[in-house]
Amino acid sequence: MDTPPTPPARPGRALGLGILAHVDAGKTSLTERLLLHAGVIAEPGSVDDGSTQTDTLALERARGITIKAAVVSFELGPADDPVTVNLVDTPGHSDFIAEVERSLAVLDGAVLVVSAVEGVQAQTRVLMRALRRLRIPTVLFVNKVDRSGARTDAVLREVVDRLDVTPVPLGRVVDEGTRGAAVVPDGLAALGLAALGRAERDGGDQVTAAARDRVVEALSRVDDRLLADWVEAPHRIDGRRLRTVLGDQTVRGLVCPVLVGSAMTGVGVEDLARALPHLLPTPAPDPDAPLAGTVFAIQRGGSGEKVALVSVTSGSLAVRDRVLVHDGRADPAHPADPGTRHTPSAPDDRGERRGDARCREERVTGLSVHVRGEVERVPRVPAGRIARVVGLERARIGDLVGDVRIARPLVHEFSPPTLETVVEARDPADRARLHTALTHLAEQDPLIDLRHDEVRGETHVSLYGEVQKEVIGAALEADFGVEATFSTTTVICRERVTGSGAAFEVIDVPPNPFLATVGLRVDPAPSGCGVRFALEVELGSMPASFFTAVEDTVHATLGQGLQGWPVTDCVVTMTHSGYWPRQSHMHQKFDKSMSSTAGDFRTLTPLVLMEALRLAGTAVEEPVHRFDLEVPSEVLGAALTMLGHVRATPRATAVLGPVTRLRGEVPAERLHELQQRVPGLTSGLGDLACSFDGYRPVTGRPPVRSRTDLDPLHRREYLLRVAGKL
Repeated sequence: MDTPPTPPARPGRALGLGILAHVDAGKTSLTERLLLHAGVIAEPGSVDDGSTQTDTLALERARGITIKAAVVSFELGPADDPVTVNLVDTPGHSDFIAEVERSLAVLDGAVLVVSAVEGVQAQTRVLMRALRRLRIPTVLFVNKVDRSGARTDAVLREVVDRLDVTPVPLGRVVDEGTRGAAVVPDGLAALGLAALGRAERDGGDQVTAAARDRVVEALSRVDDRLLADWVEAPHRIDGRRLRTVLGDQTVRGLVCPVLVGSAMTGVGVEDLARALPHLLPTPAPDPDAPLAGTVFAIQRGGSGEKVALVSVTSGSLAVRDRVLVHDGRADPAHPADPGTRHTPSAPDDRGERRGDARCREERVTGLSVHVRGEVERVPRVPAGRIARVVGLERARIGDLVGDVRIARPLVHEFSPPTLETVVEARDPADRARLHTALTHLAEQDPLIDLRHDEVRGETHVSLYGEVQKEVIGAALEADFGVEATFSTTTVICRERVTGSGAAFEVIDVPPNPFLATVGLRVDPAPSGCGVRFALEVELGSMPASFFTAVEDTVHATLGQGLQGWPVTDCVVTMTHSGYWPRQSHMHQKFDKSMSSTAGDFRTLTPLVLMEALRLAGTAVEEPVHRFDLEVPSEVLGAALTMLGHVRATPRATAVLGPVTRLRGEVPAERLHELQQRVPGLTSGLGDLACSFDGYRPVTGRPPVRSRTDLDPLHRREYLLRVAGKL
C-alpha cells in the first residue's frame, strides 16, 4: 500500500532546537525532562541505565554517551497556538563533533547546557563560538544546581569571561548544592512568563522589581531607549516590552538568557519549557511555497532500506513526488554559490538532468515523521518538520532538496578530521564484509573518508580521536559481526602547490596509449580556495561527458599528491583537448579501438596531472590546533616544559593571580598527548580548550603517506595496473 493511513501533521509555528553541551554536563538528561514535560514519556529515562529516549543505539546505552544526533518532536505552548519543537540531541564528546556540525544546519535556536559544578569547559567554548559565528540564538541552562559544589554565580562570571557573552539571569537558586535545591523564576515573572510561589509572593513587588531591574540592566547595555525609560519613565517597562527586547537581542546574539535547574530532579525544567517559545525564534514556514530541504543525516530502516532525514524548511514533501536533489558536497572552503539556480532539462532514463551533473531527480516512496517520541508514516510532510524519506537512494549527507536558492546548506564550522588509521579484518575471510560494513558507516558519517588499497587489502579511515576509533570497532562487531583491528593513529597532512607546472599528451602520439588528448596546468591559489577546475579550451570542442570525466578525475587524483597527501588550494586548467569521434568499420558495429570514450580521459588524466604537479612542486603541511590552557601559577615552569615536549608553541602568557593562562598552537599529532598530560600536571585543576587552527609547513623531512591509487607517478607500473597486468 503506497499511501500511509496516518494524517499529515498540521502546519504552524516550528522550532528546530538543538541541545548542546560538553560531555557529561547533563544534556541528554535535560532532553528526557523536556520530553516528560511535553507528555512524550511517562517517566524520564536514565543515561546510566541506558533507558533514555534519544540514546537508542546499543553502544550509546552501554557507554552512557551520545554518539549519533537523535531527533524527537513534540509540542510546547498553548493548545490554540502550539509550537512544534524538532529537538536534536547532539553528542557532547569532541570525537563526534561532526554529528553536531550536521545538526547546526537545521536549528532555529539552541540550548547550551553548562554544569553548575564544572562550569564552562573546553567543549562549551568551542560550541558557543560556533553558535555565535552562525548566529544561532542561544539560551544557557545551568544544570546540576542540586549537586554538591554547585556555584551558579561563579559560573555566570565564567560565562562573561570565557564565553564573552552577556548573560541575562531569569531565575535564582535557593538551597544550592543540596538535594532540596529549588529555583525561583523571578526573572521569568518579570517577563510575565511565570508565576511566583507563595513564599516569593509574600515579598510583594520587591522580588519582581529586583528581578526586573536585573533584566533591564543587562538589556540596556545596547538599548539606550530602554535605559532612558528605566531611569525617567519606569512605568513604560512592562513584561511584554521586556519579552520583545530580550527576544530581539537574543536573536541578534547580543545576550543569552540564562535559566537554572537540575535535569536530575526536574527543578527549573518547566520554566525552561515555558520560556523557549518566547525566547527563541519560532518561524511559521509556508507549506504551499516551493519545496526546499536539507539532508542532514542518513540512517537504515528496520528492513535495511535507506532513510534520508530531511529538514523541510519550505513547501511540502508528499509520497510519490519526484523531487530534484542537488549535490551539496561542495568544498567547504569554496562552496557553490547558494543563489545559483539549476535549470536542467528533462530527466534522462537514470533520473538525472542533462546539462547539470550536480542535480538529479528522485522519487519519494515513503515518508514518516517524529511525533511525540514515535515514528509515524504520513502521506505528506509540511515545512517546519523533519521528514524521514525513503526513495532517495543516491542521497548523501549535505544534499539539498528542491529549490537550492532557499534551502539551508550544511555548515562546515568545525575542523575536518586530522587523524587516520588502517582498519583490517581480524579474520581475512571477513574482508568483503568489513568493506561493506565500513561503506554503510561512511554513508552515515562521510567524514571518515574511506580509502581502500586494493593492492595491500587495507582500508584507511579518518578520525577525530581515539574514542571514535573505539566506537567504530565496537559498531563493526555489534552491528555487522566483524571483528576489526586498527593500526596506530597517524596525523593527516596536506600538500600545497608551490609553483606552476604544465603537461600534455596528444592522441595517437607516443608514448600516449589512450585515444584522448589532455593538457593540464596547475597553479597555486589563495589559502581556503580548495581545488578549482577551469578551461582554456572551447567547451564545444568535445562531448560534455569527456570534460566531466577529466574534471572528476582531477579531483579524485589530487586526493594523493607527490607525497601521498591530499592537494588543496590550487587551480587546474585544461589547456589541450582532443578526441576521435564515434566510428566503426564499414557495415560493422561500434569499434572501441577507433573511438574515444570517457574511460580514455579518466585513465590519461592522472598521468598528465601528476606530471604537471611534479613540475609545479608541492610543500607538505601538518594540521595544528590552537590551545588555551589555564594552570595553577605554581606549576607554570613545569607546564612550559611539558608544552615544549609536545612541540607546542606558546604565543601569549597572562598571569591572573593564582592562575596563569597560556595560549598558542600545538601540532595535531601531539594534541592527544597534551590532553592526557594536563590533568596529571595540574592535579586536575587545569583547563584546556583546543580548536583547529589550520595548517603549517612541516619542518625537516616531509612525511610520506603510502599510496592507495594506481600510482600515476610511476608510468610503467601505472599502465600495467590499468591493463590488469600488475
